This record gives sequence, C-alpha cells and structure tokens, in this order.
Amino acid sequence: MTLTIGGSLTVGRLGFGAMRITGRGIWGPPPDEGTAIALLRRVVEKGVTFIDTADSYGPGVSETLIAKALYPYPAGLVIASKGGLTRSGPGYWDVDCRPEHLRQVCADSLRRLRLERIELYQLHSVDRRVPIEDSIGTLVDLQREGKIRHIGISNVSAAELSRARKVAEIVSVQNSYNLRDRSSDALVDICAGAGIAFIPFYPLAKGRLARPDSQLVRIAERHDATPGQIALAWLLHRSPVMLPIPGTSSLAHFEENFGAASIRLSAEEVRALSAG
Repeated sequence: MTLTIGGSLTVGRLGFGAMRITGRGIWGPPPDEGTAIALLRRVVEKGVTFIDTADSYGPGVSETLIAKALYPYPAGLVIASKGGLTRSGPGYWDVDCRPEHLRQVCADSLRRLRLERIELYQLHSVDRRVPIEDSIGTLVDLQREGKIRHIGISNVSAAELSRARKVAEIVSVQNSYNLRDRSSDALVDICAGAGIAFIPFYPLAKGRLARPDSQLVRIAERHDATPGQIALAWLLHRSPVMLPIPGTSSLAHFEENFGAASIRLSAEEVRALSAG
C-alpha cells in the first residue's frame, strides 16, 4: 500500500514517528544511543519509506540520530520534519511560529539532517499571536528558496486548514487521531476530498485503547493479532489518504506495529470498530 504526497512523494502507508527515540519527556538523548540507531536502521530495512521528526524532539536529538543512523539516505526515503514548537524542559512545549523563528529552525533542521532540502516540512502548530498566513507565508518563501519541497501543517482545525490553503499548497495535515480520539473525523474527510495526506499522531492513543471486553480485543483475537495492530489496521482502512506514524523506542514494538500493514479487516469489522 502506497500514498503519493503532493503529487511527487510516493511512500508506504505505514510510516515511523521518531519522537520517542529521544530521552524521557522527549528531552535529551536516549538512554542507549546504539539501540536508537539500530532501531532506525531496522525501520528502513523493513521497507518503511516515511520517517516523521521535528526540531523540538530532544530538541534536536531525533534529527541528529536520524542522520547518524541513515545518512547517506537510501533512495525513496522521505524524512519529514516540523518547526514551530519550542522546549523549556522535559514534557514542556511552547509555540513559536514567528517568521524569524521558523527560518532559523528550518536552517537548523537542514544542518542536523545533512540535507539541502527537506521533502516535507510542516508547521508544527498554530501560534495564536501570529496569523497563520504569516507563518505559512514564511514556509512558502523557504519553498521558493529551495530549502523545502512540500508544505504541511499540524495541530489545526478545518478553518485553519482553509486559511493555510489560500496561501500555499498544503499536502499534509498531522493531527491527533485514533480509535479513541475522533475529533478530527471531519478533517480526515476534507483531506480525502482534497487529496491531502492525513498523518495521525498518537495512532495508538498512547497505549490506552483496549478494554478487556471491547470489539477491538475480540477482533484482534480473531486475527491472531494485538489490539494495537488492529487499531493501526483500522486507520489504514479509515481513509486512503491516511498515513499512520506509530513511534516507539523498542525494536520489538516496532516489529509488532509494522505487522499491521498486512492485516485486512472485513467491512463488518471496520464498521464495528468505527461505531466504537
């Protein structure tokens, strides 16, 4: 299963989120750098062609590890990054989407990733102090300068997506979405209609999906799969523009997540899961 982003980036529909290869609280280096590097290399060996990261993961740690593990990058691998969130400590996130900040963090990401151009660069959030038109306009300028190829946005409403699309061609939306959190349901359908990739973060709801007597557990047992694998399979069935990016620091957990790509749910199972 593949998805073409922006008419030019064809990737497998199950990507990898590189947030959790950092330290506790998404802060600092991982407990074992060698394990993180081995995981990233295994991700590519298994055929994953889309890795999502951000300058704020670490901060700077995730991007640095990706380059250390994978550079020079194999043909067909898309590294997507984001800018617009800042960090003051473990677990703390603040928004800064001022044009000057976005310019600086994009330059920093290019340096850490050892790239001349980032194939997909996403506005990580919306800054209530800065019109989204100004933030996206800065990304358009960076696009014209050849520093980024395609523009995406994250943590947005349908109205904010509409405003952003008046300034630039938006090829992806990255919002929280999973079996428990359907708050972006309408946005998923808007993206499908417009041919925009929808990248659900927290696709496994931080591991809080399954009740012992749930439809999810029963369907997982039927497929000899884990509830997490079924939750990812449901996302893939939910929309043809869906590009889940389950993240982990564990090689075994990655292998489990990757197995979801081969699970085929029946129409009845999809309806049952969708109904909750």
